[in-house]
Amino acid sequence: MHDVIIIGAGPCGLSAAIECRRQGLSAIIVEKNFIVHSIYLYPTHMQFFSTPELLEIGDVPFTTPNEKPFRHEALVYYRKAAEKHGLEIAAYEEATAIERLEDGKFGVHTVNRRGERQTRRAASVVISTGYFDQPNWIGIPGEDLSKVTHYFGEAHPYTGMKVAIIGGSNSAVDAALELMRVGAEVDMIYRGDSISGNIKPWVRPIFESMVQKERIRLHLSSRVTEITADTVVVSSGSLQETCTVDNDFVLAMTGFRPDRRLLSSIGVFMDDDMDKPVFDPATMETNIPGVYVAGVIASGRNANEIFIETGRRHGTLIAGHLAGKQPARDKELN
Repeated sequence: MHDVIIIGAGPCGLSAAIECRRQGLSAIIVEKNFIVHSIYLYPTHMQFFSTPELLEIGDVPFTTPNEKPFRHEALVYYRKAAEKHGLEIAAYEEATAIERLEDGKFGVHTVNRRGERQTRRAASVVISTGYFDQPNWIGIPGEDLSKVTHYFGEAHPYTGMKVAIIGGSNSAVDAALELMRVGAEVDMIYRGDSISGNIKPWVRPIFESMVQKERIRLHLSSRVTEITADTVVVSSGSLQETCTVDNDFVLAMTGFRPDRRLLSSIGVFMDDDMDKPVFDPATMETNIPGVYVAGVIASGRNANEIFIETGRRHGTLIAGHLAGKQPARDKELN
């Protein structure tokens, strides 16, 4: 029995666990993969947009010689932060449902990598499951082919290959530049009339230069409408004009969305327009007393609404609210 079960060991889940422990609450994190799995899925050589102090949790300094840290530095940092605060993490254990128990506490049903099931009990639950497990599918023929992926790790496997990138965000631009550097033939297809306005300012001029030199072929106001074993079909304009592009691999950099199933299992209400959980922004508590959200799971369909920089603060709100409830909870137990 813990005071709090936190589901998800991303930066925001770790921060929530640290803040709860600071308030004298016993907390365990249940994580279906491993600590900061979402950051592990970032491109191998990715550099953050944020400065290190904006990624810090638990008053643990993020030291780096770089103005903006890289993925591998973040992995080390969050491991060290968890270790410093002595966090209890049940890795490779997936939470499948949450229920209210007869005694008013919560039961979190889990299954580990060996298929063993159990029910963990706690007075409160924090859901901080992120969004990287749920890619946004386009819904076109051929999207399920093995040549298609929604994740980009590094460029080396694509050396000398014809690669189509679907998207116009930072992740798409970064992938295009890395692929170009290893000799891949890159076609970047984006439905907008220009790439995202949020492209990192130190990257944009390099990308635009490579497009002008035709090292990267940029198809704007265009969509991939079909993927075959060795081509992609690209439609442009009002989708009346199409062309077929020779292709070996497709990177569908179309973003991700949070998984709402755990919230639904306990009865958390959703905003109809943006599929956003109903919660009090001052405490992060949902319409189910004792159930909280932290991190990007609190956002709507726009997963870019909340980042590590803002989501890491949710733990302080949650822990403060739980600490205020603690005397009443102790009285109930007595």
